[in-house]
Amino acid sequence: NQGHSVAVVDLASPKIIATVPVAPLPVRAIRRPGHKEIYVVSQTGKISVVDFPALRVLNTIDIGQSAGDLVFSPKGNSAYVLNPEAGQVVFLDCNAKKETDRVSLVPNVAHLAMTPDGKTLIASDPAGNRLFFVGTSPPKALGSVKVGKTPGPLLVSSDGSEVFVADTGEAKISAVEIASRTILAHIEMGSNPNGLVLKPDGGELFVLSNDGSTMTIVDASHANIEQVLPTGRGPVAAAFKRDSSVMYLATDRDGFVTAFDIPNRAVLGTIHVGVQPEALALTPDERFLAVADTESGNLAIVRTAPLSLITVIPIGAAPTDVIIPGWLWKTSNP
Repeated sequence: NQGHSVAVVDLASPKIIATVPVAPLPVRAIRRPGHKEIYVVSQTGKISVVDFPALRVLNTIDIGQSAGDLVFSPKGNSAYVLNPEAGQVVFLDCNAKKETDRVSLVPNVAHLAMTPDGKTLIASDPAGNRLFFVGTSPPKALGSVKVGKTPGPLLVSSDGSEVFVADTGEAKISAVEIASRTILAHIEMGSNPNGLVLKPDGGELFVLSNDGSTMTIVDASHANIEQVLPTGRGPVAAAFKRDSSVMYLATDRDGFVTAFDIPNRAVLGTIHVGVQPEALALTPDERFLAVADTESGNLAIVRTAPLSLITVIPIGAAPTDVIIPGWLWKTSNP
C-alpha cells in the first residue's frame, strides 16, 4: 500500500492479526514456490522477504532506484525482478537472499514473464514497442521483437511456446513465438486491452479492456476471437476456479465483483464490494474471495456461492495486492 507495511488477515476471524513493516511503497506480494516466504516488492527498489509463521522480515534486498515485476524460477531457488529506471533485469539467489547478476535492456521496461521451464524471461518495452528476451542460464539478452503500440502485460502459454502481450496503445494483442522470437499474429480487439488472464487449463485467453468495459475470449491455440462479453466499468483483475468453470472479475470504476460461468458464457452473480477494487484472490477451498480496495483502504471478504459480502476490514492506505498462500489458510472458515 502507500505506507510501509503488509497487513496479515486471519480469514477465520476475520481480523488483522499482524502488520509487518516493509520497505516504503510496497506494490506487489508474491509467494516463493515451495517455501513459506513472501517477497514484497516496493517501488523504492527494495525487496522485503517475509517469513511465516514468524511474520518477520528475514532480509531486505536493495536492487537500485526502482523495482517492478518479479517472477520466480519453477522451484523458487531464483527470482528475477525488473529495475525499470535502470532498464535492467536483476537476478536474485533466493537461498542466499542476494543479487547474483544483472542484464541491461532499456530504461522503463514495464512487465516481466517467464517460460514454464524457467529458461527464458520476456520483458515488455512500452516506449520501443517491442519485447525483450533474456536467458537465465547463463544470464544474457537473447534478442527482441517488434509488437504493437505500448506493449504492457504479458502471458506465456501453458506449453511455453508463445507469449501474448496486451498492446495497450491500440486495440489489439500480439502473439509471439518464443523460440524464434517472431510474430505469429496480431489479434484485433474492439478496444484497447489493459490486462490478460489465462484460464487454468490453458485453452483460452481472456483480454480485459478498461476503456471498453469488455472481456474478449481468445482461443489461445489458434489466436481466434471466440466471443466478446460486456463487463462492469473498468475490468482490472480476475481469479479462476481451478477447474476453469468460474471466473471472478473485479471492476474498479464501479466497485463490483462479477462471477462468470465460463462454459456457458453466463453471469452467475454480481456484488458491490467497495469503491475501487484492484486485486482479488480465492481461498484454497474456493469458498471465499478476498478483494483489496485501493480507494477505501479496505479488504472485502466475499462468499462465492452464493455470491455475497461477509464483511469489510480496514487494512491501511491504498492496498494494491492480495495473496492467500495455502499455508496461511485455517480449517475454521468464515
